[in-house]
Amino acid sequence: MLNMNRFKQRLRGKEPKTSSSKKKDSSDSPSKKEEKAEKKSEKSVLASNSLPPAPNVGSSSSANSLGGSANSSTSSLGSHNQQNASPMTNRMLAPHVVISPSSAPHPPPPGAAETMPGDLQPPKAGAKVNYAVGLQTTPKDVTFPEGVKTPKRQHSSRFDVSEKRELEKLHGFHEVPPARRQELFLQKLDQCNVIFDFNDAAADMKSKEIKRLALHELLDYVANNRQVISEPMYPKVVEMFAKNLFRPIPPPVNPVGDAFDPEEDEPVLEVAWPHIQVVYEFFLRFIESQDFNTNIAKQYIDHGFVLQLLELFDSEDPRERDFLKTTLHRIYGKFLNLRSFIRRSINNVFFQFVYETERFNGIAELLEILGSIINGFALPLKEEHKLFLTRVLLPLHKAKSLSMYHPQLAYCIVQFLEKDAALTEEVVLGLLRYWPKVNSTKEVMFLNEVEDIFEVMDPAEFAKVQEPLFHQLAKSVASPHFQVAERALYFWNNEYFCNLVSDNVEVILPIMFAPLYENSKGHWNRTIHGLVYNAMKLFMEINPTLFDECSAEYAAHQEGAEARAQERQTRWKALEDNAKKRRPGVPLPRPASPMVITHEDANGDLNGNPNGRAWAPHMVGGAISAGGEIVG
Repeated sequence: MLNMNRFKQRLRGKEPKTSSSKKKDSSDSPSKKEEKAEKKSEKSVLASNSLPPAPNVGSSSSANSLGGSANSSTSSLGSHNQQNASPMTNRMLAPHVVISPSSAPHPPPPGAAETMPGDLQPPKAGAKVNYAVGLQTTPKDVTFPEGVKTPKRQHSSRFDVSEKRELEKLHGFHEVPPARRQELFLQKLDQCNVIFDFNDAAADMKSKEIKRLALHELLDYVANNRQVISEPMYPKVVEMFAKNLFRPIPPPVNPVGDAFDPEEDEPVLEVAWPHIQVVYEFFLRFIESQDFNTNIAKQYIDHGFVLQLLELFDSEDPRERDFLKTTLHRIYGKFLNLRSFIRRSINNVFFQFVYETERFNGIAELLEILGSIINGFALPLKEEHKLFLTRVLLPLHKAKSLSMYHPQLAYCIVQFLEKDAALTEEVVLGLLRYWPKVNSTKEVMFLNEVEDIFEVMDPAEFAKVQEPLFHQLAKSVASPHFQVAERALYFWNNEYFCNLVSDNVEVILPIMFAPLYENSKGHWNRTIHGLVYNAMKLFMEINPTLFDECSAEYAAHQEGAEARAQERQTRWKALEDNAKKRRPGVPLPRPASPMVITHEDANGDLNGNPNGRAWAPHMVGGAISAGGEIVG
């Protein structure tokens, strides 16, 4: 243990000498250099065999703010008051939700590979790249013994394949007079209702190509022409969308093999994506058109349509979830009568995920939509929205797969606190209720979220939660896991956090002094030593008198620690000795009412004498065996 006087002199004087230790750490033995060279060569092999990166196809339009009262017009959804934006808003980027296809799509030539549109966002949440493609088997690869089947994933979704699948190419829109274009539009929609089996790549190749070109022609026709959407088109478009996309999602658990792990396993991509992608693009263009009439469409886009759309969010294909996110966002913006139902339905998905299945692929995408909706809530917040925060968003922190959607969840939480600072106490206490005990990775995520909350926390609200919050921070600082301790100590690099601590140092320093002082020399990681030194130096500069008082109190407590340990050993020794004296086979009499045996009762012989009760910490109505064990 570092001498207290020397420690305070070191804080008042110069910085700790850590350069030598850093140099010592940086110098590697020949064996370590060989290991580094081997790792470097492995990375180069991975890079050479990796898949090409996804194209940077971010959307040029920003996310519209949705929500508020149902009476607000659709055109006001995108408005946002930049003057009221807090520093947290500038620092945290809102998840991109709104995606708009290009204005002039053109059908690709036959046989060309399908790609994402140039201005559509690439899939984010849960998307992974298989860097192991093309690698040869290495000793680290998992091998399965003979007789054990290799776990295989399910195929992609199974569609209701049409019986008549032979299509004939129709004329293009430019080849017929304007009077016949609506009829041709409906005929092409009927062709697109034919569903093909993409699991058999060689089947119906000609008809598949005809349908693909028909979809692109419909997309191009709606995107580049005005006054072309008529009332008979609405049911046909919704029917075509439903037939091509609404289908049962395959289960993630295989009949043989391990369950699907979204953090480790590669997702199964939809083999029918060449058609599915264009259907999504066409539907988005249709409802985004200036000729689109919501009053007509709400007869066909109803509650059942929304529920089936939400079921598709469980798709493993991140490309489809990205289009679904945009589609649901557009429907929320266009159909005011569906807003409340959409929010309730999303809540039900979250409830089922948290309390029943703990498995749903589209949680991150749904939270991105909600982040945009929360941003548009009108003030003061309705009680319905506050209940959504406490009963839906906060319980999402306890799921095992939190890492798959935590950035989107933290963004929603911060959006609520920016709307209403009075919710801070309930949010912080809720986080402490779900704080992980043994999962260090999850604890680091919680610490990240707490720092984000600090950025929008009012000083008055901080005073309400400082004691329970800093008791937890003290545990994190004292954690033997260096990443947890390091992340907690990084709070002292935040200027606003330090200002809050300075204003409440009389409460915070007595809580934080012991773990900080013990970690100044006791922690195994040298990086922690320097961070602890900076935090202790800040406390000393803020209030030197209080720092000396805490130092003296800690020293006095440590001096009596050895005596307390000796006294505790003596008590247990007396308990063991008395247990050995009792006659075997004679149980202790049970008291008529529960009682707590104290140290003053430790002089009995435990042989039936009612006054012979030995001391045991909080033992209620129990008996002690001949071996000294508490039974009963």
